[in-house]
Amino acid sequence: MTSTDLTGPGDPAGTPADAPRSAESDRDAAPQYVLPLVVRIERDAPPARTDALETTARAVLVLLADERATGDGEWAAAVRDWQDARIRKVVRRARGAEWRRAEALPGITVRGTDAEVRVFPPVPLDGWPKDLARLQVSGTHLDDPRASEAPDPGGVVLWLNPELDMSAGKAMAQAGHGAQLAWWELTPAERTSWRAAGFPLSVRSAAPHQWVRLIHDGLPMVRDAGFTEIAPGSCTVVADHPALRARLEPSAGGR
Repeated sequence: MTSTDLTGPGDPAGTPADAPRSAESDRDAAPQYVLPLVVRIERDAPPARTDALETTARAVLVLLADERATGDGEWAAAVRDWQDARIRKVVRRARGAEWRRAEALPGITVRGTDAEVRVFPPVPLDGWPKDLARLQVSGTHLDDPRASEAPDPGGVVLWLNPELDMSAGKAMAQAGHGAQLAWWELTPAERTSWRAAGFPLSVRSAAPHQWVRLIHDGLPMVRDAGFTEIAPGSCTVVADHPALRARLEPSAGGR
């Protein structure tokens, strides 16, 4: 499928989304890591696109909240190194024996309605496990056979830019970025509450007029680095979490 790199507000360095980044910034100079994600796509039973996007976003959150990824956990150092550099995610696909080999590696499988996504601890950009490195990163197309329901108006929504044409893999990585930005902006208590509820969220494409409002609301917004598919600096996702929206000024607008 595709890889993508996050720039945006709420990252550990506190860098605002529109701040210029030089080629020799500290984050560029740091060793580069990537978060591998593998989506199961069997030939005769592919998941719906929206289900895959939502499951990928939850998979990122599940990893970030896992005790192995925090404190002195076995994955914590890799997660810290990954977050100290550019926040890269790569989504690949697997089926059959490929999927079984991927599930044998350390990681976490998250299941949606039909989608299955396995997230792995970050790895060096050039240090992928061979069973993941051989998986395909392009050429996958996913559809939504049924129209998506309207999202819960009081729930978490990751709004996609309606003006961008992104492949399934690219959109999955962007949804993961949006979820991660929201996670960074929450208080510990808010994170605990979201986790306890099972990380409920929706991924939807915003209406054009709605997108104009969203990008000015002050909510976390993903700007892509432009390595694949879209222009550098493109705004791809706005993360609309009730706890974050409640902090906005009353004049900030709404959905």
